[in-house]
Amino acid sequence: MEYSVVMSGFGGQGVLMMGELLAHCGMKAGLNVTWMPSYGVEMRGGAANCTVVLSENQIGAPITGTPKAVIAMSEPALDKFGSRLPENGLLMINSSLVCKDNSTYGQNGIKTVFIPTRELAEESGNEKMANLAMLGAFLAQTGVLELERVKKEVRSFLPPHKSNLAEGIEKALLKGKEYIDSL
Repeated sequence: MEYSVVMSGFGGQGVLMMGELLAHCGMKAGLNVTWMPSYGVEMRGGAANCTVVLSENQIGAPITGTPKAVIAMSEPALDKFGSRLPENGLLMINSSLVCKDNSTYGQNGIKTVFIPTRELAEESGNEKMANLAMLGAFLAQTGVLELERVKKEVRSFLPPHKSNLAEGIEKALLKGKEYIDSL
């Protein structure tokens, strides 16, 4: 098994944290992982993306030209990375922010899933956790890692001074999963 995903959006949306948490949990699950972040000089509002590769075998390169999935948290992210998906790829779009007509997606067998991340994060109790609602939805959609395993590793992922966020992260992950389960 080898699974690669590109996560992209604006700086400040937690795109890099989302990818780092996925990589951390993959490593704790015994997989080989790479996490390759990329971001502009701006702290907030600039482009940010990362590529995460999870594999049972050695990973030859930390990036991929044709990921199995793309998570687009912003319209520029969708424009930049959406076209990189191969046939039968997965495109997950933050419908709280991306306002593109959905009739243009789903071509070449690409499965497109629109996730209202802000609304899900608000339902979980913290609107700043839209990235984690998306991650929960991604995990539920792909099954690449079990959500319960990820929830279990949240506390080991967080630095001690942010341990108070663990419960909120777990709730946001669960909201994303529940949304996918309801489709």
